[in-house]
Amino acid sequence: MYESIIDSLKESPIVERGGYHYFVHPLTNGIPSCDPKMLEEIVDWMKDKGNMHCDLILAPESMGIPYAVLLSAKTGIPYSIVRKVSFGFESEIELTQRTGYSKSSMYVNGVHEGMRIVIVDDVVSTGGTLNAIVDAVRSVGASVVDVLIAINKDNGVANVEPFGVSIKTLFDVTSTSDGVDVRLSSEAPSEDE
Repeated sequence: MYESIIDSLKESPIVERGGYHYFVHPLTNGIPSCDPKMLEEIVDWMKDKGNMHCDLILAPESMGIPYAVLLSAKTGIPYSIVRKVSFGFESEIELTQRTGYSKSSMYVNGVHEGMRIVIVDDVVSTGGTLNAIVDAVRSVGASVVDVLIAINKDNGVANVEPFGVSIKTLFDVTSTSDGVDVRLSSEAPSEDE
């Protein structure tokens, strides 16, 4: 199960940015082209593993978008994107995203008090984006009921501040200048499932 994804992740080229070993893969960067079957396998896992008793699927721009769109289509749950540009709406929430190689503002729209939110994304590595999104969602009185992320890079889940919801990931990935090591996470389905 997931062999084609694991093999393709292991073959990912490594780009170093400021001492950070960044692997480049279609599921995390959109280049080269992404096989829709790989994306669907991951989203099916999200749908089966996640708490889909929510009001909204929320995903950061840009690579969280394919996961949110397909998961929304499969569940009928609306989605919203945490954008890198402000549209100036009255209820817009600004957050500061800090990653291993950058700092920027992002903007949440469509999240209101009492909403139950599921956050989806491609990778967690430094935890900066996820921590900021959770804080933003909670700042308006909404709750995060689940977090579903395809790849836990370099044990990035350990960098996320505890917020009462476990972060579910499908793959554990470590990247160095020597290459990419990939294994299924503990949340991955067994061969029997």
